[in-house]
Amino acid sequence: MSREILYVAEALSNEKGVSRDVIFEAIELALASATRKKHMKDMDVRVDIDRTTGTYDSFRRWTVVEDEEFESEDRELTLEQAKKEDPDLEIGDVIEEEMESVEFGRIAAQTAKQVILQKVREAEREQVVEMFEDRIGEVLSGIVKRVERGHVFIDVGSGIEAIVPREHGIPREKVKRGDRLKGLLIEVNRLNRGPILTLSRKSPEFMIELFKVEVPEISQGFLEIKGAARDPGHRAKIAVFSHDRKLDPIGACVGMRGSRVMSVANELGGERIDIILWDENTAQFMINAMSPAEIESIVVDEEKNTIDVAVNEAQLSQAIGRGGQNVRLASELTGWEINVLTTAQAEEKNEAEAMEFVKEYEEKLDVDEDMAIMLVQEGFSSIEEIAYVDESELLNIDGFDEDLVEELRGRARDALLTQMIAKEEKLEDKKPADDMLGLDLMNDKLAYILADKGIRTRDDLADLATDELLELVDMEESEASDLIMEARKHWFE
Repeated sequence: MSREILYVAEALSNEKGVSRDVIFEAIELALASATRKKHMKDMDVRVDIDRTTGTYDSFRRWTVVEDEEFESEDRELTLEQAKKEDPDLEIGDVIEEEMESVEFGRIAAQTAKQVILQKVREAEREQVVEMFEDRIGEVLSGIVKRVERGHVFIDVGSGIEAIVPREHGIPREKVKRGDRLKGLLIEVNRLNRGPILTLSRKSPEFMIELFKVEVPEISQGFLEIKGAARDPGHRAKIAVFSHDRKLDPIGACVGMRGSRVMSVANELGGERIDIILWDENTAQFMINAMSPAEIESIVVDEEKNTIDVAVNEAQLSQAIGRGGQNVRLASELTGWEINVLTTAQAEEKNEAEAMEFVKEYEEKLDVDEDMAIMLVQEGFSSIEEIAYVDESELLNIDGFDEDLVEELRGRARDALLTQMIAKEEKLEDKKPADDMLGLDLMNDKLAYILADKGIRTRDDLADLATDELLELVDMEESEASDLIMEARKHWFE
């Protein structure tokens, strides 16, 4: 029987393309299973096959466990029982005892068959995983095998199956068996169920990789793709930049008679692709991204990461796009939140904001309306600017002399100081008192949470009922009760 084991291991290894060790491990598991069936016990069995001769030995095993963890006398020994066998044994040690081996005959072979096949499948799957796990982000191509409930299954070669899940496919794309399809590898599945590879056809990265294939100037380093945004199956925008001044990045991506961009668009189900010139100037990049709409003016708010785009009323629908498509794609491409306004709306908004600044200057700098309007018209949009801008910029305003500028800057700094003090006082109101922090059952995090909700002192906490405290913080009822009693201790001392 030893020669038969060697023959089986060699034959399966050659047929399935997996190592002999994997086959031997599967046979060992099968023999262990056959041994348990023969003795009709749920024992722990280990079989050891000699890889050279094919002979094998079988061992019964017991694991040493704590008395309270003892569950199976067929597999476990308590520490007390183990010490009788060997005083040096400890929890977790394993005792082995050689036992009679079952023959590797017809019954054992049948038992081994499923185990071997399972091991072979696992080994084959692991080989595929190792082959593709470093290729995530690459475009794979294959033949459609079948379509089930919107999920597309593709043979990418060597019998390896990939899936384009419904949520990663292009909406309403018609795919049938036998079609050649491409997708971006986004996941390698190590689990022993379902296809190993997961592809995406709707991600912006898929479109970027397709352009890299069609436009050699990108791989050569002359062109760079700065970003992309897609409404899969309908429209997309891609931002490109040329490192060579002599090279037109848009023309290179479009190709002769549109051949390059059409090739990408056809792979994406006829998607309309706008190729946008990237610019390091945010305003100019935004103007390019809103193409084909013509932009009248732009206001950038860096603090809120928003941009107001003003267009002629006749251009409004084109700027927004069907269902907000154009502005949404431009926003995704640039990373800015875009508000599209008509020119009249933008002027009204600007006037309203200007009047807010005028009122703020009148109130905080104690100046009349005319001077406040003058400051706004000169581009001063905050008290900080007036307080710390270079003195020469204020002196350039008609009618402003050194005395007036000095007075204005002083008032601005006083206003900022007042704001800072008010802010600190507000923060102080939300800071827990020392007696609260000193409670034995209190921690800093809980103390600050309670202080933010108005419970700053020990007495504030002591006045609460348990259910009231539970409404303020997430904790166990017993913990809440103990904490309140701790806070009340000083009442009784």
